[in-house]
Amino acid sequence: MNIFNGNGDMEKVILVDRQDRVQGTMEKMEAHRAGALHRAFSVFVFNSRRELMLQQRAHHKYHSAGLWSNTCCSHPRPGEDTAAAAHLRLKEEMGFDTPLSEVFDFIYFAELEKDMKEHELDHVLVGYHDGEPRINMDEAASWKWISLPGLDRDILDNPGRYTVWFRIIFERVKEIVSREP
Repeated sequence: MNIFNGNGDMEKVILVDRQDRVQGTMEKMEAHRAGALHRAFSVFVFNSRRELMLQQRAHHKYHSAGLWSNTCCSHPRPGEDTAAAAHLRLKEEMGFDTPLSEVFDFIYFAELEKDMKEHELDHVLVGYHDGEPRINMDEAASWKWISLPGLDRDILDNPGRYTVWFRIIFERVKEIVSREP
């Protein structure tokens, strides 16, 4: 399966070193097969009740299909600023935009189904929004608000329902959000 951008070109990711310095680009599927370190972002949107908006990945995604994850996640395209990419993809996938703040970044590696590998330097951004999304069904199958205690319980009881990167990030994001007034 090849992934194409809106211009019909093969989608590429930005290869980086461990300090997030650009090392080149690679076709997205090739990077995920090879396990090449590349730049990514994960957006977490909370409402005023401190519930997290989860996205269920579309069932036709090339990996982690149908799993629940953070509000939006993707890769900046070559030449695209990471924060600008996060806003654009949030609008494309969930149908809204909101101010976002980067709270941390981290590197992870995970082997996935279909011989795919995630090796990402992931920038984690947090925002707040009280409205309902208008999901793009090409990207998301469903969505829901969930309380952090309820999510904690479900991840413990059903870890296989959630993407690997979401399970890694969630504890840190929960800690950051719980410290906010």
